[in-house]
Amino acid sequence: MLRGRFESKRNIIVQREHSELGRRQFISRSLLAGFAAVSAGPLANAADALMKDYRICVFEKYLQDLSYDELADVVAELGFVGIEATVRNKGHVLPERVEDDLPKLVEALKKRNLEVTTMASDVLNPSEPLSEKVLRTAKSLGINSYRMGFYQYDLNKRILPQLDEIRPQVQELAAFNRDLGMTAFYQNHSDAKYVGATLWDMFGLLQDIPKDQVGLAFDIRHATVEAGLSWPVLYDVVKPHIGALFVKDFQWDGRKAKHVPLGTGRVDPKFFEMVKADGFNGPISLHVEYLDKEGTQANIEALRRDLQVLRNWLS
Repeated sequence: MLRGRFESKRNIIVQREHSELGRRQFISRSLLAGFAAVSAGPLANAADALMKDYRICVFEKYLQDLSYDELADVVAELGFVGIEATVRNKGHVLPERVEDDLPKLVEALKKRNLEVTTMASDVLNPSEPLSEKVLRTAKSLGINSYRMGFYQYDLNKRILPQLDEIRPQVQELAAFNRDLGMTAFYQNHSDAKYVGATLWDMFGLLQDIPKDQVGLAFDIRHATVEAGLSWPVLYDVVKPHIGALFVKDFQWDGRKAKHVPLGTGRVDPKFFEMVKADGFNGPISLHVEYLDKEGTQANIEALRRDLQVLRNWLS
């Protein structure tokens, strides 16, 4: 009887301890078991060496439910060098709170020897007060690059005159970055409405601008969607302007390009042989965007899987 009461009390205590276990500790402990096989032995040493050769970071879009400390724990356990932070509308750091929240994110990462490798922003016009505040705050925290917002075409108007209107905006942003000491990356994104989708237009806009002021974030997924088998031509043309790489994969679903796990779609691994041969040393941001409705834990597991594929292609 006494023994039964003792066991009952012990079970209640254990249940209370579990209920009081912080969310960050729970995530960290659950992930440790999943990463044990990857984080031990010769494979870990090879992976560590590879990550030093290539600054592979994670686009945190689908990890924004985590606190900054939780995010840092997950990113460290996965083995990335840092994050592509979302400092934008609906981001992990909201632009209007950048002076309060971005230092907290940077500090959480630093405690785990991680960095904001680059950041995704809405910035297009540096004279817009909120954009300027975002950039100056980021620079003060040691963040030296950011992804811009997107220029868009009005498809009911002629295209070339619109590029003439955009050119002074790019030049103004380049001058601002030069003075501040930051680099903007413009991502090529598929869809006719986006300037730079097929890259020839962005190449023309950037021709006289140093890539340490405004460069390209070359997205192999979107380049393959737009160029099909001729993506190597696009890559060769814009190569002098590339400052970052974005990595994800897709399959055609009828007329629509559908996100899929890396290595299961149309993206050609040969691209990464070219990257190695070219000695690329800028940020490489891994994007997992095919599980947006599945929740944070599913996206963490997808990142772990896709990172291994990317490591294999780069090794």
